[in-house]
Amino acid sequence: MARRAFLQRTGAAALGTGLLGLPQIVPARVLGAAGTPGANSRLTMGHIGIGGMGNGHLGYMLARQSRGEVNVAALCDADERRLAAALKSAGGEAKTYRDYRALLERKDLDAVVIATPDHWHAVQTVHACQSGKHVYVEKPACCTIEEGKAMVRAAKENKVAVQVGSQGRSQREAHKAHLYIANGMLGRIHKVTCWHYASPADNRPVPDSEPPPELDWDLWLGPLRWRPYNARYCHGTFRWIMESGGGQIRDRGAHVMSNALLFMNADHTGPVTVEAKGTVPTRGLWDSAIDMEVTYQFKNPDWTLVWAQPGEPVPYFDRDKQKREGIREGYGAVYHGEKDKLVVWVGDGQVYTELKAVNFQKPPGGVDVPQSPRFDHHADWFEGIKTGRKTIMNIEAGAATSFLCILGNLSLVLGRKLQWDPVRQEIVGDEQTRRKMSRPQRYPYTL
Repeated sequence: MARRAFLQRTGAAALGTGLLGLPQIVPARVLGAAGTPGANSRLTMGHIGIGGMGNGHLGYMLARQSRGEVNVAALCDADERRLAAALKSAGGEAKTYRDYRALLERKDLDAVVIATPDHWHAVQTVHACQSGKHVYVEKPACCTIEEGKAMVRAAKENKVAVQVGSQGRSQREAHKAHLYIANGMLGRIHKVTCWHYASPADNRPVPDSEPPPELDWDLWLGPLRWRPYNARYCHGTFRWIMESGGGQIRDRGAHVMSNALLFMNADHTGPVTVEAKGTVPTRGLWDSAIDMEVTYQFKNPDWTLVWAQPGEPVPYFDRDKQKREGIREGYGAVYHGEKDKLVVWVGDGQVYTELKAVNFQKPPGGVDVPQSPRFDHHADWFEGIKTGRKTIMNIEAGAATSFLCILGNLSLVLGRKLQWDPVRQEIVGDEQTRRKMSRPQRYPYTL
């Protein structure tokens, strides 16, 4: 596959070369210009990665399809069993693909949902943007600084709406916590402390083996360096490996710290220093930190963000509600202000906060904060597609959150404090660490 086949860009209606090298006419509606999702308001969807969260996204879209709001036309996965199960769920109507590049060739698709393992997010998002498709991509947005910057460029240059799957921002009680903070009820916030339980250890390693017959191992690896198949790598366990996941800080940090950046109005800023300490495994394939604490120092305004696993959990205050709604208190954050503090529990599909924020009403002349339609993260994405406005977890915000996670892991692995330029989004004063802002990608699965 020639690399140039991935880099074609076209105008409003131009003759181009597709991702598989085939000539094609690319109309303006397919290019996804802001506010023009297609000939009608019914979006035609493709799904790339349909296990785990991907299966949940598919179920959501199929429900909307039953109401005539979208059309699920394409399904893609490197695992044939998952693909067959998804096709059955879709009633056998959608076309299936093993290779996402063939799916992106389709001129009738308006948008794609990407829910592949973390190491695929950036490459597939960039290629989807370049093919003119709007993108919903699971969190964390990227695995390297270079990937995040490439995603931001691709979305901007191709004028498409990108929503990153840190869905906590769209939750009702997250909105109430944000409103409470933005209207000064805590005073100036000087510290945000996040807690989360530890990452697991691979205490029962298994030998490498042949991949199962239903899995295309080469496609699953994609941009990663080649390595033999091992049952500890996938499916969901990719999260505990640095190069494909990164541990709890990248998995749930992409939720909890996403909310922190939103509430602190810091999506387009960043820390100036990052310092981590913790414990990494000494056996097995999983190499992400078991326990860790990362301290981020922000300037102008000055405040501190702390990610700690396990940290100091705060019990949820309403035990009856906790039992009734299945509220988990295993992770969350405390916002420490000069006048008061506020606890926000969980941070992804569930977000809960204290009653003082839940019951807060914005005063006359008070500050408004973003709110997703119906507190629905997908609906917010659809609104972005149709109107051209920024989504609540746009790719710039998604990359900024991922950078926090990446920098924390780098500081831990290298054993030293990092200096970060939040304007240029670069590590400064440390050439060895600067080189780790990117990494080689395996051809042809490259940016």
